[in-house]
Amino acid sequence: MRGLLRLTAPLPRFLLRPTRATPLTRCASKSNASRPKMASGGDDGEGKRPQFGGRLLTDPRNVFEHNAWDNVVWDEEQEEAARLQVERNSRVSISEEKIEEYERRAAHYWDAFYTVHSNRFFKDRHWLFTEFPELGRDGDDNDDYPGCRATRRILEVGCGAGNTVFPILRADADPALFVYACDFSAAAVSLVRAHADYGAATCHAFVVDVAAGDDPTFPFPDASLDVVACVFVLSAIDPQRAPAAVARLARLLRPGGRLLVRDYGRYDMAQLRFPPGRRIADNFYARGDGTRCYFFSPDDMKALLGGAGLVEESCHVDRRLQVNRGRRLKMYRVWIQCKYRKL
Repeated sequence: MRGLLRLTAPLPRFLLRPTRATPLTRCASKSNASRPKMASGGDDGEGKRPQFGGRLLTDPRNVFEHNAWDNVVWDEEQEEAARLQVERNSRVSISEEKIEEYERRAAHYWDAFYTVHSNRFFKDRHWLFTEFPELGRDGDDNDDYPGCRATRRILEVGCGAGNTVFPILRADADPALFVYACDFSAAAVSLVRAHADYGAATCHAFVVDVAAGDDPTFPFPDASLDVVACVFVLSAIDPQRAPAAVARLARLLRPGGRLLVRDYGRYDMAQLRFPPGRRIADNFYARGDGTRCYFFSPDDMKALLGGAGLVEESCHVDRRLQVNRGRRLKMYRVWIQCKYRKL
């Protein structure tokens, strides 16, 4: 992008190794060493959060003036450093026996995760309505479009503790709105059902594995949903099973309905922090707690979503530079965000 500062950082910047131990680093759980805590995408106390792409770093002297910068351009040196780090951490793969165990016991590992962390790990996603206005009441350009007061149905796949579901319900009290929330972790679904904002009149949470080998059962008919949201979900599915899962979700959308995706991008900080021996397959890793994560390229995502017969509206890489102003750390995050529509 024109006028945008190209940022180069040596590899230790990616790996975020402080120069000395701090209470934070000493107390960090080994099982989450490759899982940076997910922020809510707040607005730094500056009012309504602007849509991605508006905060550009043009003067390196100002890097610590904000917590994050948009559309960071990586030069060839930084891209090559990331590629080499992925090559290093991919030299030793997990055994076939462990790979089979991670697939067979995937729900168990996520149950354990939510049993330990409850609803404290992930924060509510307040950035949702900026990046995906389709989730809010004012998501359409014209409130007078035909059927705007008809029943609207939204499904969140991989709802976890409800960090997407409840911001949606709090932001939109329209009685025409109904939100479904599903996860293959029974512990996660129990957390949603126990939430103070959960009510049968506005929300229904249920357990389902959208990547199951057999055809899963949903509590609503095909072609009945306006929006399906997958926020950091597809990355947790074995890439070989992901096409069938996305095809099932596409089947649930009504004509004109949208699939909204935000997930981990290739060379995200979390990928570069994996040590050797955690690789399952190319760009697919197992964390210390047994949960898994795939890191997408735009071509991966286009093939996955387009292969389900959906039409691309947008697909872009969100390269974000986050900074810890107190500790003077730079953290390079790479996410991928997509909107696809069913014809």
